Amino acid sequence: MLKFERARQNMVDGQIRPASVTDWRIIDAMRALPREAFVPDSKRELVYLDLDLEIDGGDGRKHFLLNPIMTARLIQAAEIQRDDRVLVVGCPTGYVAAVVAKLADRVVTTIDDETLAQRMRATLPALGFANVDVRVAEAARGDLHGAPFDAILLCGAAEVEPTALYEQLKLGGRLVGAFATGRPQRVTVVTRSHCDFGTRILFDASVPVLPGLERVPAFEF
Repeated sequence: MLKFERARQNMVDGQIRPASVTDWRIIDAMRALPREAFVPDSKRELVYLDLDLEIDGGDGRKHFLLNPIMTARLIQAAEIQRDDRVLVVGCPTGYVAAVVAKLADRVVTTIDDETLAQRMRATLPALGFANVDVRVAEAARGDLHGAPFDAILLCGAAEVEPTALYEQLKLGGRLVGAFATGRPQRVTVVTRSHCDFGTRILFDASVPVLPGLERVPAFEF
């Protein structure tokens, strides 16, 4: 256990804080949360490294736990407040939802795989998270039942514009994700106003594409 505690502190000191993450709520949450508790035993030794971890589910699709730096920077960009209701899309382990749950009032997290959803429904309550609801849904669908949301966070890149998710934002709500509609990927904040959706590009990124938000291959003769 001490080994993982040291690795967690090293993650914060060596990865999170040098990456322009200045929100101490996020830093404290990631220092406290046992990231290793959210992944299968076979991935525990890798969980604090600066890499995206593939998480096996039950449907054969590739799901990833995003690396610690990207996780922290995406959450910081969402500017989550204590009374916010947040949707975390495509979260395969519950870790990102748990970090967000330390900052927000209520979190809904979606995944398109029942096996992964069941694991999260066991892990999150065991770690004391009573403010996270796990739903099985395709990434592009979001959660109409729980909408509208103050913030929506994509746990992966979108090759297509997730317009249905925009409609699940409250006025003034923010959607944050890596958009891979061109090259390079760019982490972008989409904000809903009374008459439109504004966009603000933050930084370049390289993260796995979220299942359900892939580009449809063009038909070729």
